[in-house]
Amino acid sequence: MMHKESSKQVVLLLGPAFVAAVAYVDPGNFAANFGAGAKYGFLLLWVLVLANSMAALAQYTSAKVGLVTGKSLPELVAERMSRWGRRLYWAQAELVAVATDIAEVVGGAVALNLLFGLQLPIGGLIIGIVSMALLGVYSHHGQKYFERLIVGLLLIIPLGFFVGLVQHPPNLSGVLSGLTPRFGGQETLLLATAMIGATIMPHVVYLHSALARDRHGKVKLSELQQYLKVTKIDVGLAMLIAGTVNIAMLLLAAAVLGGATVEGFGDIFEGLSSTLGPLVAVLFAVGLLVSGLASTAVGSQAGSVIMKDLVHVPIPLWIRRLITMIPALFLLILGIDPLLLLVISQVALSFGVPFALIPLSIISSNRNIMGAHTNSRVVSVLLYTITASVAILNMALIWLMLVPGS
Repeated sequence: MMHKESSKQVVLLLGPAFVAAVAYVDPGNFAANFGAGAKYGFLLLWVLVLANSMAALAQYTSAKVGLVTGKSLPELVAERMSRWGRRLYWAQAELVAVATDIAEVVGGAVALNLLFGLQLPIGGLIIGIVSMALLGVYSHHGQKYFERLIVGLLLIIPLGFFVGLVQHPPNLSGVLSGLTPRFGGQETLLLATAMIGATIMPHVVYLHSALARDRHGKVKLSELQQYLKVTKIDVGLAMLIAGTVNIAMLLLAAAVLGGATVEGFGDIFEGLSSTLGPLVAVLFAVGLLVSGLASTAVGSQAGSVIMKDLVHVPIPLWIRRLITMIPALFLLILGIDPLLLLVISQVALSFGVPFALIPLSIISSNRNIMGAHTNSRVVSVLLYTITASVAILNMALIWLMLVPGS
């Protein structure tokens, strides 16, 4: 009986990590993973495996900060900065949030175009309106209902990939070769940076601490160990699902589209349809649509937390959604290639990763803040190593792009 009660309590505490995990399967992931798999086969599979492991550690640490302190990461950062420091830090975080919004609105608009032939700006407007309805669920029914809705959407996204992989399994030797770390030129470095940005999402590092805070508050010391154990399960399951979906994208692209010319989502859609049939292509487009809707709602929530906790300017979610839709709609009206927009937006996210991980590493390693739950030396070293690795990759990309003949 006690075992049943304990299991029931574990289930009731699950949820925040699944909201965060939606950001790991947003339209930017579709673009980066399908682009990498179609052009380079299994070459960058190792990047996804490594990035997902990095993201799991970052997400658990962020949630732990929220549980132990009862505050969000942006809130703790704000307490340790001057007014101008907070504003500058918020500005870079806001740019990251805008890049995220661009990816999600553009991806959803592309999905509506593939499914119904709608013009991209109209599709983007529809995505924005529906995402506001999803945010209404959060505002009027609370976080638990929002979490259940998001989890339901998360389970829909991978259907097409799994059906496609059953029909057309990837070559096992090719998959194993993709686990060996290596690059194949400047473009693979660009794609790897995009894949890391799409996986270690900086705005969700900020958000997860707030999700844990809002869901559980500052947990009593006597219950904290149990909450942290459940959070490990929550993060582990959510990241396992998100990582599996991302890997499935790349495997499907490599197995079905490898060697084909892919210049946009239309080519991916047609390639899947001609090889695997229209059902898989439609499920691909539905997954893209659902990922755009779910992740744009989560992205708006993250942006709202960042603004409120960093610069103490609370803005209603629906107003924020209206404001952040404008850049994405403007770019769609200009007719810029959606696939390129998505890849570049994910590269921008990668440049925001160190700004999220450095304060996370410092705060979670501070015994005055975290008490007995401060990071172990191993975890601290891992977090700083991840941060340094991403920063080096970003600098290498800048060097290759700016220095001729490099």
